[in-house]
Amino acid sequence: MKIGFCGLGLMGAPMVRKLLAAGHAVKVWNRSAAKIAPLEALGAVAAATPALAASDVDAVLMCLYDADAVEAVVFGADGVVHAQGLKWLADHSSIPPETTRRLAQRLQQACGAAWVDAPVSGGVSGVEAGTLAIMAGGAAQCVADAAEAMRAYAGRVTHMGPSGAGQATKLCNQAIVATTVVAIAEAIGLAERNGIEVGKLAQALAGGWADSKPLQVFVPRMIDVQPESIGALSTMLKDVDTVAAVAQQSGAPMPVTSSVQQVLRAAAAMGLGAAELSSVISIMLPERRAAFARTIAG
Repeated sequence: MKIGFCGLGLMGAPMVRKLLAAGHAVKVWNRSAAKIAPLEALGAVAAATPALAASDVDAVLMCLYDADAVEAVVFGADGVVHAQGLKWLADHSSIPPETTRRLAQRLQQACGAAWVDAPVSGGVSGVEAGTLAIMAGGAAQCVADAAEAMRAYAGRVTHMGPSGAGQATKLCNQAIVATTVVAIAEAIGLAERNGIEVGKLAQALAGGWADSKPLQVFVPRMIDVQPESIGALSTMLKDVDTVAAVAQQSGAPMPVTSSVQQVLRAAAAMGLGAAELSSVISIMLPERRAAFARTIAG
């Protein structure tokens, strides 16, 4: 396929690499042009604007930070909406469901193109392994068309319903992940204060009911701070804030998630927003804060 791709951040760049490796022709745009060069070396074509990236292609994919970025890239002066021959776009960003529905309607009215909300779960390692879980909202045929491209990095694409359904599903995902990661941090704090060798914790719990992918990933990263981030604490806080807002709007009680939101806010107030999500351990073990702070400075 001929694909336009906007947003080359932590997830977007490896997505483009997988698309290229699968044989797709990819035009890329990114707000910071410096991130384009390594992908050009692999065969990607640089586009000066989102509109040019989205022109004369079969598919447009986006992976951006938040709703403001999505709206600017799609509807700005040089936005995707101005592309020639735009049929549909798929958005991997995590933004509120209601915002997605509003932007989808606006795009359809502006140029007749369809919108697929396709947030992902699985992190960078999931992209590289081609095992991402993608939860999609939109017209069934558009989701099926988008899946043809997204299979380059997805292990599963699930159509969850109409526009916004993918984003609502991602909020469920983030509520589970955030509460799990904070619970892991609490368990490590409890273990350390009770003389347990915390380095053995993930191994000891493997295969039991407390085992999970977050447990196996985050326990080692909370114990030994890694220089390369797999996702910022501020990004999870953004999503959990959205969970809380949507829960309030829809009348869904979420007392556990509300408590987790306050823990993440406390970590951000400690200056750890730009640090990896595993830095939340600093709330339980304040002596770890300095090590995570150094990863931001470095």
